Amino acid sequence: MQRLATAPLSIIIAPDPRLKARARVVRAEDRATLPPLIEGMFAAMYAAPGIGLAAPQVGVSLRLLVIDLQPEDKPAPLVLINPEILATSEERVTREEGCLSLPNQYADITRPARVSVRYSDLAGAARQIAAEGLLAACLQHEIDHLNGILFIDHLSPLKRNMILRRLAKEQRQKAAG
Repeated sequence: MQRLATAPLSIIIAPDPRLKARARVVRAEDRATLPPLIEGMFAAMYAAPGIGLAAPQVGVSLRLLVIDLQPEDKPAPLVLINPEILATSEERVTREEGCLSLPNQYADITRPARVSVRYSDLAGAARQIAAEGLLAACLQHEIDHLNGILFIDHLSPLKRNMILRRLAKEQRQKAAG
């Protein structure tokens, strides 16, 4: 029997206050609700298109995120439940970041070059991942979302306000059709 594709969830656009709230820990009683949520999150992320999405970005206040960098153009989905950064490198790198909750807005963000992250997988098993490069930046960006932090919060107030004004203008123009 062929499985029907899951409809993408709607991605919340800044400055929605839900994006600034700290997400709560996923508990055992939440686990049954996770598979359809995760499928909808992946569908939304792929449709956008993007490489990472945190549950707060679809209006769900849970410490859950999905990532797929699609190395060599092949799906490599990663689900992290209750992720926590254990260690970061002293070395920093700057790369351009964007966000599905701030469409078409980009800025150079400086973050640790390498991270070590502990999380649970969908089966509840404890896992750990060491990452560098794009994966390290993506993990930090998505974990920031779980703490109510947007990538623009790493910028000066002037740059942050410029991006938010530009986003608001684009959203008004889009709504006007």
